[in-house]
Amino acid sequence: MTDALTFLKTRRSRPAKILKGPVPDKKALEALLIVAARTPDHGKLEPWRFVVLERAALRRLSILVRSIAEAAGPDIVDTVKTAHQFETGTLAVVVIESPKVCKKFPVIEQTYSAGAVCLSLLNAALASGWGANWLSGWASHNKQFQKEGLGMELHESVAGIIHIGTGPAQMPDRPRPNVTALTQWIKD
Repeated sequence: MTDALTFLKTRRSRPAKILKGPVPDKKALEALLIVAARTPDHGKLEPWRFVVLERAALRRLSILVRSIAEAAGPDIVDTVKTAHQFETGTLAVVVIESPKVCKKFPVIEQTYSAGAVCLSLLNAALASGWGANWLSGWASHNKQFQKEGLGMELHESVAGIIHIGTGPAQMPDRPRPNVTALTQWIKD
């Protein structure tokens, strides 16, 4: 088995809530973003972009998230839980799906490409020895948060927030899907 397959077979995210510093510097993070951008992208549309959130930006966003969540009310969102990833985060990359107008490739394929970027970034960070976690959450789907906090356009959406930092070297595995039960073989 190759090193890449061994990694993929055993990879395990590190929960964002336990990540801390140090975090990748700009040069190391840019290298991870270059890897993440090597993803399936029908038509070479690049229907995604990155927003890097350093500690100060994460703290600013935690205040905004709390304000928006409190206005929505406890029946809609748990304010503490939704603000936590921004309050405790050390570094995060928001992968923003930014679909392009294209008659040849439907928006759903562009959505898949943005999701593939999230997974590629997560795996690149983990393979480089960093702890990483792919999150989203209520705030990432809130239009006010998207516009005020991330400067997003109306046609854009958050594909994922990839938290990167230092975490434990090993994590216990979790139950994995029963692939046999989820697979159908068609022979003719």
